[in-house]
Amino acid sequence: MRLGLGRLGLRPEQFWALTPIELIVLAGLDDQPAPCLRARLEELAQAFPDADTGPCVGEI
Repeated sequence: MRLGLGRLGLRPEQFWALTPIELIVLAGLDDQPAPCLRARLEELAQAFPDADTGPCVGEI
């Protein structure tokens, strides 16, 4: 929000209407590696599943 509203001077409704890719381009970060998309996140979750350590705090 600080980037969009402060540095880029966007109005709140303009900021909230942006897609993440549009914000990346406006910020000049489009030459950076692509963000982790859902498909890659799912690949990583299958490759490195969470260990079952029992119930979470508050579930007991």
